Amino acid sequence: MKLLTVLLTTFLLSGITWLGDFNAATSEAAKEDKLILINFSGSDWCGPCIRLRKEILESSTFEDYAKDHLVLVRADFPRQKKNQQDAAQVKRNEALADKYNPEGKFPFTLLVNKDGKVIKEWDGFPNESPEQFVSEINANAHN
Repeated sequence: MKLLTVLLTTFLLSGITWLGDFNAATSEAAKEDKLILINFSGSDWCGPCIRLRKEILESSTFEDYAKDHLVLVRADFPRQKKNQQDAAQVKRNEALADKYNPEGKFPFTLLVNKDGKVIKEWDGFPNESPEQFVSEINANAHN
């Protein structure tokens, strides 16, 4: 029970939330004057996607930066039945993929502005440290 409390507290204190609704993300980005990071992932079958999540997107370096500067959106396309999402979320993910990832690349990560204009993209696993990844986002945020 103690471990669960620690995990929940850590999760809540990290202060970052991955949204599943791009429309909600654009509203939040406009309101808070933030950029949006979209991550297309196959969370239960794509090795590089899992590696990206664990090594970069769940790092304290990225999370610390993201909570103040980014609105996060994950479009996940799991294959295992136990991980399937509800129909509304599947539809939102497919619509986002039609717009930003028609070739179906995984992992595929985009930095977009509040109007949905692509600023930077990462095709595949970015072979860099969390610090380098955040540095790239930060550099593109000020262009």
